[in-house]
Amino acid sequence: MIVVLLCGIEEKDGKTRSLYSEILRDEAVARLNDLGKVSDADGYLERTFMSPASVRAGFLIREWMENAGLRTWVDSMGNLHGRVEGMNASAQALLIGSHLDTVVDAGMFDGSLGIISAISALKVLKSIGKLGELKRPVIAFSDEEGVRFQSTFLGSAAVAGILPVTALKISDKSGVIVQDALKGNSIEITEDSLLGLKYDPASIWGYFELHIEQGPVLEWVGFPLAVVKGIAGQTRMKVTVRGSQGHAGTVPMSMRRDPMAAAAELIVLLESLCKHPRDFLSSDGNCNEQTLESLSTSLVCTVGEISTWPSASNVIPGQARNSSVTFTVDLRAIDDVGREAVVYELSNQMYKICDRRSVSCIIERKHDANAVICDQELSSRLKSAAYSAVNKMVGQIQEEVPVLMSGAGHDAMAISHLTKVGMLFVRCRGGISHSPEEHVLEDDVWAAGLAVLAFLESHM
Repeated sequence: MIVVLLCGIEEKDGKTRSLYSEILRDEAVARLNDLGKVSDADGYLERTFMSPASVRAGFLIREWMENAGLRTWVDSMGNLHGRVEGMNASAQALLIGSHLDTVVDAGMFDGSLGIISAISALKVLKSIGKLGELKRPVIAFSDEEGVRFQSTFLGSAAVAGILPVTALKISDKSGVIVQDALKGNSIEITEDSLLGLKYDPASIWGYFELHIEQGPVLEWVGFPLAVVKGIAGQTRMKVTVRGSQGHAGTVPMSMRRDPMAAAAELIVLLESLCKHPRDFLSSDGNCNEQTLESLSTSLVCTVGEISTWPSASNVIPGQARNSSVTFTVDLRAIDDVGREAVVYELSNQMYKICDRRSVSCIIERKHDANAVICDQELSSRLKSAAYSAVNKMVGQIQEEVPVLMSGAGHDAMAISHLTKVGMLFVRCRGGISHSPEEHVLEDDVWAAGLAVLAFLESHM
């Protein structure tokens, strides 16, 4: 295995000019740091939909877009757009985008890197007089992915035309609804204007998103960039186990109907099934060999929440007369058929365990989202662009550009309802994300910018 490390590259003047490090690395990193300081909180990074920090960040990004030669506007959902016409303003446009909002106590690369890398690459084209040579218009946009209102992909869903009008009435923890948050920033939106935000599918060629990996694979294989083959589908469930409440010291073990012990066995079952799906699923019916192979490499399952009542050390868990324990299941896989097979088998096995333990089990499906498969043509171009970027920086390489699945959701999931999509991942230290410890090497930021540039040049 060849480990591609981009740190400390010694540049000669000609190489520096040809790889545009001042724009794609130095300025891009400085802008990421600037955005990382724009926060609604003291001491940590937090930017949510239409918050003062979000608006300030939007002003910065708009200034940078215009500096790169883009015509800018803000739509009635607060999305910031920048457009360059290229050689043929009537040709189908290429969309490039990501989100500028953050989680609470965030890192500064999630979302922002995709926006900054796109702007930086377009600025390079402007600086060398080639921005007008693009064969098609390019529209860069930054949106909100819905942290404040707990509604996924508010901005990109509006652009894709899949955001329901009822979303305007969703409220945050303070009781402020989406519509009023926009109005507070002098943006008026109605049901009719929301429907008008959708891009005409016939006017869009495709969508490209660059994002940090948010996982450890690229660091482990030693490569700065990867092509994303698809975004995993997701099922979320709520499992409630009910038994009999009792005194911890007086109910014999043989007579207990303990929902906590039952829940523990159910959770271990989930882990076993997701680690070894072949041990539970047969290769007949809908679950064929290809599906089993896909599950063996892409299936991930998580219990993120567990609650009990009264949660006392000397009480077998209970709530009134019905003892109960509740936990969540988050299940993701790139193969939708396989994911359904896992949910079906998991449910059957859980019911059997509950029957054996004389407890009741209620399994509720709370959320389902189908997987998104990235477009082959787009992915091929992005793979060539990533290879070109790394090759220019370190010389001839023998390694293939990795191809990864995304277990996390991205704006590309929403935009896939509008047009074909493709993604690149960028290596992040330790795979850490949604944390102040989130970090991308400066030369990996450079590689990302070079890859976006190479991709844009393929449209010239």
